[in-house]
Amino acid sequence: MNSPATFEYYFTLQHNGRARVRTPFHCLISISAVAALCILAIGPKSAKGQAPAESVASSPAQIRALKITVLSTMLVGDAILTHNHGDHVGGLMPLRREMMKKNPAALSVAHVSRGIFYSRPSAKGEQNEMIGIRKDYEASGGKCIEHTEGFDIFPGAWLTGPVPRKYPERNWSPGGKVQTPSGLIEDNIPEDQSLVLNTSRGLVVLTGCGHAGIINILTYAKQRFPNQPAYGVVGGLHLFAASDEQLNWTGDKLKEFRVANLLGAHCTGIEAVYRLRERAGLTRKSAIVGTVGSMFTLSEAIRPGVLAK
Repeated sequence: MNSPATFEYYFTLQHNGRARVRTPFHCLISISAVAALCILAIGPKSAKGQAPAESVASSPAQIRALKITVLSTMLVGDAILTHNHGDHVGGLMPLRREMMKKNPAALSVAHVSRGIFYSRPSAKGEQNEMIGIRKDYEASGGKCIEHTEGFDIFPGAWLTGPVPRKYPERNWSPGGKVQTPSGLIEDNIPEDQSLVLNTSRGLVVLTGCGHAGIINILTYAKQRFPNQPAYGVVGGLHLFAASDEQLNWTGDKLKEFRVANLLGAHCTGIEAVYRLRERAGLTRKSAIVGTVGSMFTLSEAIRPGVLAK
């Protein structure tokens, strides 16, 4: 049985020149079938880590501390659901039911992207599990918030919503169909979304499977945060079956974006990570295959598991 990944967020915000600590915020994120534990501290950026009161409203909130630990590279689920595939949504209801035993409001809100509920017809019947999951989820009191564009789910954390496909990356498995408002077309997973964390070191992008294409995702993220470098990419990139040509192109583009760290997990592919490392000019320390126990922090960047060293 699939189970969602748990993320724990700690907020430290500045208000009227004084730090104000909020209680931890818990949510589940199917940001890859990579389950991870995140601990964040958030505050506006300044030279000394303290912002004057008048700058708080004008400057975007930034995450000042971050720790991501990979618990499993085939776990799933969320309060953020990246796309409709079963290995990313199948654990939502089992986990909600279990957590409701202690807190009826647990996992009562799910952030999804437009297209996640589109029908996926096939000769074997409906292939989109989210249609049925939605009924059960809403019957349990849960609420799905469907986004058609980028959205700040909390200060310093931007959910992309549907990602514009500037480049024809085609990072999805062929053969599927999706019923859209404009008709039945090839299923390119239009709802694929990622979480972009605006940190004091730069952007950290957490992907699900990256079906929109990691270069498209980074391009969109840079439009939202034009002055921020790409400090890290964490999650699945769906490149395990990519050709040498596609891997070379992707690696070259990652180098253009000056991505400093890559923790490729889930559907990225082992050989794909090695090729991206080479083409992007990264090292064994800054580009690794995500394994259980791998960590990503702002202070140390990637802390690999034993097998990934």
